Amino acid sequence: MQTLFYKYQGTGNDFVMIDNRQQEFDKNNTKRIAFLCDRRFGIGADGLILLEAHDSVDFKMVYFNADGNESSMCGNGGRCITAFAKFLGIIENKATFEAIDGLHEATIDNTIVSLKMQDVDKVERFENHVFLDTGSPHHVQMEPDLKTLDVKSSGSKIRYSETYGQAGTNVNFVCKNTNDNFSVRTYERGVEDETLSCGTGVTAVALAMHTLGASTSNIIALQTEGGALKVSFETNDNGYENIWLIGTATQVFKGEIND
Repeated sequence: MQTLFYKYQGTGNDFVMIDNRQQEFDKNNTKRIAFLCDRRFGIGADGLILLEAHDSVDFKMVYFNADGNESSMCGNGGRCITAFAKFLGIIENKATFEAIDGLHEATIDNTIVSLKMQDVDKVERFENHVFLDTGSPHHVQMEPDLKTLDVKSSGSKIRYSETYGQAGTNVNFVCKNTNDNFSVRTYERGVEDETLSCGTGVTAVALAMHTLGASTSNIIALQTEGGALKVSFETNDNGYENIWLIGTATQVFKGEIND
């Protein structure tokens, strides 16, 4: 079988992107999806994204983790698929699309893609961490030294801990630089390793830092291993709304793979 694909990345978070408007791709073949994402035997990516037709909005996003299983929302993936939709001529500079967690709006200006995230009504504070769901579940904790931290080992222990049960969680380690600037390293479930960037993760970090009082700003810069992102938001009586994830998203290459 020969598959036409495109490779996109958003601050180092990389994805195999496939135009599936004709419904030719088998979404139940987890082994094939995992193969396509494999960095040694396949194309290599943190996940695979299908762009599909939708009856009432511009398109539908279907996201799979690198292990081949369909996953919860991916923020950087949402930004990348917006760039892909523009490349395909489906949209111009604005989009509305459906993802697993509902409808999203997005805008694109050259390589900068801004994605509106779902409102967050619940931020749980614990002694040493914060937990919240920004389309995907995220554990957020402060760390004094991110450079020497073994993210894979530390993140895995938290991800598989009894606290989060069988479903697990994504894990973000954070260091404060200034009032509105934080460094982040993320362990992603499904990838089961550190990724260079995580969109729902930095969104969770921004809201967590505001909740904890570590920042008083409603526009927060996040420095990931793969580059810089921004998150803007507003507060309401329940939590946070009008949340936007902002950063670059670019096409790296396209190709055909035999599998």
